Formats: sequence, structure tokens, C-alpha cells
Amino acid sequence: MAKDFILPDIGEGIVECEVVEWLVAEGDTVAEDQPICDVMTDKALVQIPAVHDGVITKLYYQKGEIAKVHGPLFAMNVSGEAVSEEADAAPEKAAQTVVSNNSSEHLEDFILPDIGEGIVECEIVDWLVAEGEEIVEDQAVCDVMTDKALVQIPAKYTGVVNKLYYQKGEIAKVHSPLFQMTVAGRTAKADADINQAVVKAQTNAADKPAAIKAEQTTKIVNKKAVASPAVRRKARELDVDLTCVPGSGKNGRIYKQDIEEFVKGEVPNTIDTSPLHSGNEQRTSATHSGGTRVEPIKGIKAAMAKQMVASVSTIPHFTFSDEVDLTKLIALRSSLKEQYKAQGIKLTMMPFFVKALSLAMKEYPVLNSKVNDECSELTYYNDHNIGIAVDSKIGLLVPNIKSCQSKSIVEVANDLTRLTDSAREGRVAPDDLKGGTISISNIGAIGGTIATPIINKPEVAIVALGKLQHLPRFDENGQVVSKAIMQVSWSGDHRVIDGGTIARFNNLWKSYLENPSVMMMAMS
Repeated sequence: MAKDFILPDIGEGIVECEVVEWLVAEGDTVAEDQPICDVMTDKALVQIPAVHDGVITKLYYQKGEIAKVHGPLFAMNVSGEAVSEEADAAPEKAAQTVVSNNSSEHLEDFILPDIGEGIVECEIVDWLVAEGEEIVEDQAVCDVMTDKALVQIPAKYTGVVNKLYYQKGEIAKVHSPLFQMTVAGRTAKADADINQAVVKAQTNAADKPAAIKAEQTTKIVNKKAVASPAVRRKARELDVDLTCVPGSGKNGRIYKQDIEEFVKGEVPNTIDTSPLHSGNEQRTSATHSGGTRVEPIKGIKAAMAKQMVASVSTIPHFTFSDEVDLTKLIALRSSLKEQYKAQGIKLTMMPFFVKALSLAMKEYPVLNSKVNDECSELTYYNDHNIGIAVDSKIGLLVPNIKSCQSKSIVEVANDLTRLTDSAREGRVAPDDLKGGTISISNIGAIGGTIATPIINKPEVAIVALGKLQHLPRFDENGQVVSKAIMQVSWSGDHRVIDGGTIARFNNLWKSYLENPSVMMMAMS
């Protein structure tokens, strides 16, 4: 019996690819690791190798057609292996199909996809559906917790949930079945047909693209444009700008019917933002005995524990503290706050801290470096990806603002608002958590003046901001005046940063914060 080769994940976020060239033909004998075909993603040309020795029995796509990740790419008879029907139906097989006795319904396993670089498992936080429940494409099915964030898993098809493979609190494996469903409007025969041909675009997409574009309003009503890859693909087919489409789902999520209504000019006046399920509460299972409570450490908390142990056990920390007079900066921010608020920009003090930090790192690039584990190489980074520690509902998250060296304070403010809002909900995109080069912890927002922050390995420095206090200080005339004072605490990696370097760097950063006009001149 032939065995299907399932197209694996070939890049983060990639759900389909074009078959550029078949390097074999049906009936060819192939060896393990032999190139089978070239496929093109939206990022690169990728060559797919064979994983077994055997004979190619079927190619499911023609050259130029679109293949689906986690779907069969080709079939082959594996040398020395008799593939039984029982093996074909094993739960580990991706995109499993089960045909009922009367062959009238199609049961399909939903395979848990890659949900972040390096993540191989996740905890089921909450099921948002139940067995026997009808669901629609893109409907949220469950919340899962990785060691980085809370992720919501949407359905790929419309149908009925047949089986949930995990209980709440259990650990699900990436690339294994998460739940099983009866797919609406599909039979076993129809599924075989789908494996042999690409799904064509909607007829009206080919007939009326110019008319749609002409009728499309340019008013942005959905700035974030939250939508699944399938919905985004349909928008591209119909030449629709998703930022102009009102989403009817939770948090403005856009579904296919929203695009259809937008194209027809039937955009609803009101948007239903009521969630299908709250799904946001963090829940932990606990065992009670003898007046104590035992709670497992997992998810974000477990990841933080490992990261902190790795940092303090491998990096020799030293701390440097100072105070910064923010009186002039507070006055500048107050004069600009309402003006920017009218433009929808939330201008806090943090964007100034971030931008001043980036300006100072131009003069002291060692603060924007990383050292390897053997401490034999130091890598300097051109991009200043500054991380902001956020006290989220699921634990400590440190998303970072990319390329701060090339952004204005307003651009930094907009990125900061987006990242902190996402982090507080525990739903930060994996890319926003990767690639940080230095971190800021605003512990003073909760309370306290001095801290000894732990470096976010493999970075070489972190600063903790204390709470703002109005304290008496002497002015240039020797008079006692009230000043807005903030204590700052630096932790540095003493393998690559010495006390003199951190002191001089801090003095430059401090000068930008205490004299905003100097910072503005440095930005020009």
C-alpha cells in the first residue's frame, strides 16, 4: 500500500507553497534524502527530499499548483515496509482522514501547527468548543499556552467537532492531532479530488477585479486587520484591502463572509464584537493536601525560571545605580501629550527612555552586543531592538521594539502601545519576542526605587526604572527646589562591560533625558 508524504512546515507562518518543479516522475525509484521537488514559498525556494527509499506512485499536484502544508504532497511505496491500513490511520499521521461505514462523511484530524520558533509542545488552557458542537472556519477552538505566550487556535474548516484529543491542562504536541471534526460538505471522494487539484479562486474574483477595486473605499476601519492566512488569501484574490473591511469577530477579526459583504457593498452598520468565549483567564490545576497547595510551574513561569537560572549562573552580574532629573522631560511630554492624543498617539514617558537609550548606544555599541556561551566572541548588532518587560496576566513577557535607531519617538510610541497591549493579554506574536538586544524594566510603575535586575540572556545589560518622586534638590543658586527624580539601576555582564563603561554610557543616556533639547538635536 502506498504511503503519503505529508508536506512539512517549511517556514514560520507559511501555510502553502507553489510546486515549481518535480524532480521525479510517477514510477521512479528514489532513495532517502533524494530531492523530490522544488517548491516556492513567499520567502524562498525550498527543495523537498524523500524521507524513505521506495517508488513514487502518485504526485498529488501539477507543476505550478499550490500545495498545502500538512497535506499530502506525493505517495510512494516504501522499500521493505508493508504499510497497513491500521498504520495509515495512526494518530501521528498528519491530515488523517477517516471514512465512515457508509462513506458519507469525512472525519479529519486538525494537526497542531508550529506556533513559535523552537516550540514543540503547549498546554491546553481552555477549550472554547465541545464535542458535538458546530463550528465555522476561523472560529476560535482553544487557547494554548506555550513558554512564550497565550495562543488562540482557530478552525480550518466549517463542520462539527467529533473528538477532543486532550483535556484542559494536558500537554499537546506540535504536529500531532489536536481534535477531530466532521468537515461540512466534504466526502471521502471529494477529499481525494482536493488532493489532486489546487483550490481555484472565486469566480467573481476573475470576472470583476477592476470593478471591486473601483468600488472599494479607502477609509481605514480596521487598522490591525486581524485575519487568518485563508482570509488574507481570499482578500488578495479579490484585490481587497483588509484595513478597509469591518471585522465581525472578536477584536475585529475578519472572516470570509466579511470580505464578501464588503465586496457586495453590504457592510453592516454595527460590528458584533461579543466573544464566542472569554478564554482569557489564566487557569492552573492545583493539588490540595494537608493544608498546603501544590501548583505546577509551567508555561511562561517555567520558561522564566529556566531563563533566570541560566542568566545568573553563567553571567557575572554587577549593578550600577544613579538618579535622573526628569523635570524638563515631564514638562515637554505634558506640552505634547494632548496634541498627540488627538492624533490617536499615546505618548508616555517610556518612548523617550527608549529613544535616548538608542542614541546612547550609537556611542557605546558594546551595550548592543551579545557574547557567545564560551565567551570567545562578541557580536555587535546594528539594529537596536529594545525590549520592554511587561507584567502580563500570564507572567513576565519581554517584547522588543525593532530598529529603534531609525524610528522617531512617535513611531516608538505606536510600537510600544501595540506591544504592551498584546503582552498584557499574553498574545504577543513570536517575532515580537525574538531578537531583543537590550532590555528596560519599569519596576517603578508598580513601586520601589532601586532594583537589581537580572540580564535577559544573551543580552549584556538591562536597566530597571524606579518610581518617579518629587524630591528637594539644590538648584544652581543653592536654593532648595522640587525636582522630579527617578532612580535607575543597571545590571551589566562583567565579562564584557566594566564599571567605567557603564558609568559613561549612563551619563550620556542621562544627559539626553535631563536635557530634551540635546536629545532632539542628536536625533536630527
